[in-house]
Amino acid sequence: MDYNKNHNTITTKSIWESYSAGSGFDMLQGTITAEVAVIGGGITGITTAQLLKEAGHNVVVLEAMQVGAANTGHSTGNLYVAVEEGFDTIKSKYTLDDLKTVIAARRAAINLIEQNVNVLGLDCDFKTVPFYSYSANDENVSKLQKIVKAGQEGGAPITEAQPGETGFENKYAFRLDNQAQFNPLRYTQQLAKAIDGDNCKIFENTRVVEIHDADEDGGLVRVVANDGEVHAKYVIHATHTPVGVFLDFHSLLGTYREYGIAARLASGTYPEGTIWGYYNINDRYSIRSYEHEGEQHIVVVGQPHEVGQKENNTENIQNLEKFLHDHFDVAEITNRWGGQNYKPADGLPYIGRKSKGSNIFVATGFSTDGLTYGTLSAMIIRDLIADKETDFSKLFDATRHNPLKAAGKFIKENAINAAEIIKDYVFFKNTSVDEIPAGEGKVVEFDGHKVAVFNDDEGELKACSAICTHMGCVVHWNGAEKTWDCPRHASRFTTDGEVIEGPALKPLAKITLEDNSDVIPT
Repeated sequence: MDYNKNHNTITTKSIWESYSAGSGFDMLQGTITAEVAVIGGGITGITTAQLLKEAGHNVVVLEAMQVGAANTGHSTGNLYVAVEEGFDTIKSKYTLDDLKTVIAARRAAINLIEQNVNVLGLDCDFKTVPFYSYSANDENVSKLQKIVKAGQEGGAPITEAQPGETGFENKYAFRLDNQAQFNPLRYTQQLAKAIDGDNCKIFENTRVVEIHDADEDGGLVRVVANDGEVHAKYVIHATHTPVGVFLDFHSLLGTYREYGIAARLASGTYPEGTIWGYYNINDRYSIRSYEHEGEQHIVVVGQPHEVGQKENNTENIQNLEKFLHDHFDVAEITNRWGGQNYKPADGLPYIGRKSKGSNIFVATGFSTDGLTYGTLSAMIIRDLIADKETDFSKLFDATRHNPLKAAGKFIKENAINAAEIIKDYVFFKNTSVDEIPAGEGKVVEFDGHKVAVFNDDEGELKACSAICTHMGCVVHWNGAEKTWDCPRHASRFTTDGEVIEGPALKPLAKITLEDNSDVIPT
């Protein structure tokens, strides 16, 4: 686990990957038929497969990388009924009954995870802990007090915390009892192994590249992958954001990168519980400890920014490290990683059919609450396939339209995206390939083409089209994680142009540069 200070790069290995349980499923080869095709093998997809298999359905899961390797394996590992925007915000946008439903839904999801751990014997370091939130200054005290009041009205186990409970100096803090923590990657990997077999097949390294709707005669949806395809009655996008062109959803999502670090301490105690510390209105740190087989770490997550819209994101990692050193006696930083989240315009995720009567389902807009909302999505989709409508499915309905609740955020997110597109096409500043330092990437222009060029540590150039294959926007360089990120809908690509995540189905076109002037697609 190295931090290359010369090139300001971070590894992408999270603390959960350091203690992975492994997976090892085959790649899909050829054509198969199933009742349900689940795209995505994170906690959402694997839990959905579990519940549908238990309900008697035949299920296939298609995972582009390895089970849990994307956002599940780069999350916080925290489970709580709290929501990022706060109970008070949900109550103000919706109703008190809706807030009660949100709290009950998230509690039900946590209970399902705990039930799986106990019944299936999943070794994932699950434990019950309190959740704390504190304000380090006066700025957020009023906000936290409103959260407490709304949470109590909504039935959450929330109380004001006693001075010193959090372990951090603060002006005000609250506590939620009976929340939980676990290793989300080990949990998802072991759950996948437990359900793979009769009526459930899981395939890894199987990237979906095309999806063809069912024909008018009630045929099956065709899901085409790199070396095979699945024909299914139902298709579920369990990919954090739907893959392909889903403008009804993509235009309602704000897309963010957030970073995590793990460390060992030289002295002092590790904090117990999940702790959110607010230092100003836009500066929150999520803090917890993690222990596996006697090895202990402290984990800090935070420093979000819009995907593709931060030139120097290495400073986000440095800010996390500074926070840790300011509050603890750090012996060594062991892990540094990034994760992605999609914030819904109206404060609640979109879960259910992509349109009325459709056999294609989506689960997106989880914000930073994805482990719990991902599990909830599995419960809701199982019920919808059984034609069972519940309070949960009605509140989180993916086809809902709440323009008044969404308006401010919708306008803000799309204004940001529009500004980035204008900047890339109208105010583009060209860079010579010779100006790209080793270990860095730049978008340059050759013969009228925008090209994403990466100069690796050996001085060898890798070039791809800089035009995102999703909606044609110009990708931006992510210096901390060494990736090409699209600022519009958050597709991300490797330096070789391969898709990492996001709605893009196809890689960036590889390009050969000749004589520093001509662009030749390969």
